[in-house]
Amino acid sequence: MRVISGAVLVPCLLLLLHLAPRTHGLAPQPRGHLCRTRPTDLVFVVDSSRSVRPVEFEKVKVFLSQVIESLNVGPNATRVGVVNYASSVKQEFPLQAHLSKAALLQAVGRIRPLSTGTMTGLAIQFAITQALSDAEGGRAKSPGISKVVIVVTDGRPQDSVRDVAARARASGVELFAIGVGRVDKATLRQIASEPQEEHVDYVESYNVIEKLSKKFQEAFCMVSDLCATGDHDCEQVCVSSPGSYTCACREGFTLNSDGKTCNVCSGGGGSSAIDLVFLIDGSKSVRPENFELVKKFINQIVDTLDVSDKLAQVGLVQYSSSVRQEFPLGRYRTKKDIKAAVRNMSYMEKGTMTGAALKYLIDNSFTVSSGARPGAQKVGIVFTDGRSQDYINDAAKKAKDLDVCRGRGQRRGGRAEGDRLEPVAEHYFYTADFRTISQIGMKLQKKICVEEDPCESVSKRLAIMENRIV
Repeated sequence: MRVISGAVLVPCLLLLLHLAPRTHGLAPQPRGHLCRTRPTDLVFVVDSSRSVRPVEFEKVKVFLSQVIESLNVGPNATRVGVVNYASSVKQEFPLQAHLSKAALLQAVGRIRPLSTGTMTGLAIQFAITQALSDAEGGRAKSPGISKVVIVVTDGRPQDSVRDVAARARASGVELFAIGVGRVDKATLRQIASEPQEEHVDYVESYNVIEKLSKKFQEAFCMVSDLCATGDHDCEQVCVSSPGSYTCACREGFTLNSDGKTCNVCSGGGGSSAIDLVFLIDGSKSVRPENFELVKKFINQIVDTLDVSDKLAQVGLVQYSSSVRQEFPLGRYRTKKDIKAAVRNMSYMEKGTMTGAALKYLIDNSFTVSSGARPGAQKVGIVFTDGRSQDYINDAAKKAKDLDVCRGRGQRRGGRAEGDRLEPVAEHYFYTADFRTISQIGMKLQKKICVEEDPCESVSKRLAIMENRIV
């Protein structure tokens, strides 16, 4: 308990987490799997026999979609067909049916399992004689166009595959075999082209088949260095990786939020983009009336922000015995909508797992998938009113690993949780209790929104507000 002269001490500890490198400019931002794929007639042959449950078949469709996403699809680029098989063979769509990526993905989403036997040899025979034929959109044999069949199966075939696969390979078709679960691995070797270590893949279950998508994304790449060929949209520096690239900036520049253009480092001025996440203690010791005061305080901070796609975004996470994301960054684009969502937040009213909450904030809240923008300043404000029921050491270590400029809280009669971090005295604020918490609103707002040189400013700020009602 923090008591000084009969009053309650409420430290607001502001941690500065440097996620950017020490040189000018942000860390290179991933630009995705952008790869020039060689022109290919590609046919997927997919087992949907009764041993493949519907939920597992959906995983196969995700795998197909991920591979398609990485391809350059078009009449003069890659064409894709899908053959579905069980006791019989069904051509879901031929090579000429869908010549855009969007149309292919929609067509894959409509595929349904057949749920009978496993006639793998018959399916391969159909792919070679029908699916790759001129009548179905297959192109004339040429050194510039590859013919590829990818077979996905999870069982022992009820017919022979050796001879039909050999004829396919002899005709110039490249065969990949993917086996799942209790598949007959000898069958996979009979199907696949040489070298077999590159053409045979096995996974234990359909739950992990998606991990193979990266292999095929890279396998279909015609070039591995997109930066060298100029197939990128980086303004200054392109950093190559297999089938992809990232953008960076030269010394004296910073990477913009679009992940590709750069700005000259200036002396400040103008509003900057900020991704702000509130992490709120909803434990039972807070009490409902004080929880409402915290919500009002959050909205007081929101009122001071320039909320827009290019300036301020706000996210909200509540924790107690568990962690609950109320809304991620960017879900609400106006102050009105953000404040309404804050007011509608319900009180969890259980324990105080601050360590787990901090870990969630650091690991999840500022990711691109949660709405964070590359290049935007990252700020987290954490409210808690009591001693955590778990350890914060791991979260503190994670902060230290991210080059934290750290602060320490002072308390009488015991060690503050902030003592695990080093002092930044100028980032302390005091208030008597929840009823006067709004008094620090403007001071905190100035700390959040100070206009700094983008080359000198930190990448993430984490404010921890701690309160104990006596």
